[in-house]
Amino acid sequence: MATNITFHPGAVDNAERATLLGQRGLTIWLTGLSASGKSTIATALEQHLLHLRKFAYRLDGDNIRFGLNKDLGFSEHDRNENIRRIGEVAKLFADASAIAITAFISPYRADRLLARSLHNTGEIPFVEVFVDAPLEVVEQRDPKGLYKRARAGEIKEFTGISAPYEAPESPEIHIRTDEKSVEESVKAIVEYLQEKKYI
Repeated sequence: MATNITFHPGAVDNAERATLLGQRGLTIWLTGLSASGKSTIATALEQHLLHLRKFAYRLDGDNIRFGLNKDLGFSEHDRNENIRRIGEVAKLFADASAIAITAFISPYRADRLLARSLHNTGEIPFVEVFVDAPLEVVEQRDPKGLYKRARAGEIKEFTGISAPYEAPESPEIHIRTDEKSVEESVKAIVEYLQEKKYI
């Protein structure tokens, strides 16, 4: 851990920044099994919010591993670190009055709680969205062929097969993607944000 460092606060607080930019920052955290629809919903939600003239940016699990987290594997420790880092990055985006949309499996409750607590410290809204679909449904979708490989033993520590997924106990939004379309899912999220006066 770094020593001999000092945090330098800015001259503009969250409330003033939001007033000046006309937008409050927040993080929308999509969690769920692989192939549950997180990335698809996140992409559509980002587009929808931008069309509403909201500054939104999507942080996708696979995409982040091409850059910021390319040094991490899929051990439990590396998964923890993956989510810790993205929690910090999402907080920075939200602190800058952006709407950060994350799409990560984030299988462990403790890691998601840590991400939420980072936002709570800065009084930044954190909206957990459980993108839910039964295992048999996501296995049928399997767009990347990952479940098939995991079942064949080619991928170790695969969430939902050989590694656990701890479903959220009280997410702000629960979406069943075997029952709702992408458009209906985006609408449900946007309506929640409007109801809470986040947008």
